[in-house]
Amino acid sequence: MGEGTTNLPPGFHFFPSDQELVVHFLHRKAARLPCQPDIIPTIDLHYCDPWDLNGKALQGGKYWYFFTHRAQNKETANGYWKPIDIEESITSGDIDVGLKRTLIFYVGEAPEGMKTNWVMHEYHLLDGVLSSAGSSGSSRRSLKKRSNTRMESNKWIICRVYESSCASQNFHDDGMELSCLDEVFLSFDDLDEVSLPN
Repeated sequence: MGEGTTNLPPGFHFFPSDQELVVHFLHRKAARLPCQPDIIPTIDLHYCDPWDLNGKALQGGKYWYFFTHRAQNKETANGYWKPIDIEESITSGDIDVGLKRTLIFYVGEAPEGMKTNWVMHEYHLLDGVLSSAGSSGSSRRSLKKRSNTRMESNKWIICRVYESSCASQNFHDDGMELSCLDEVFLSFDDLDEVSLPN
């Protein structure tokens, strides 16, 4: 997928709700159904730090969207994603269809990493959503196909990643505004200047 390429007509912007991400995109991906427009790429999260998403993930405003495989270990080359203890139910009508989990990116090795301002919302389908949506009196599936569909629903997640704004604005010596990530890297430079007593 090329940078900025979304295959959407001019003037259209990609800004889906939580429900649309789960019902229209994630549900169709997990059920192996076509999704039009097919614009959200699949990324291996282990090989991609959040600042590398530009040109790899679908960008919609300040957000990046992508599918990835569900995994317990969310480490990258330069850090890791750590969940915060908040899970939100995603509903369609009066039915719970998914979960939204929030994670923060830390630079360094767990658990001593340095917190950044990168945030990821991770969307999961609830168990049984695909099998209950696809089961009806007229369409009978074998137990094997139902179990494959259930396994597929647990395999995929869809992610929305963004860089949150800092609580306070920070400036470098030359008056240029710094992001929180810039501050992290500058703090590493300060470590080189520290001299230990002999």
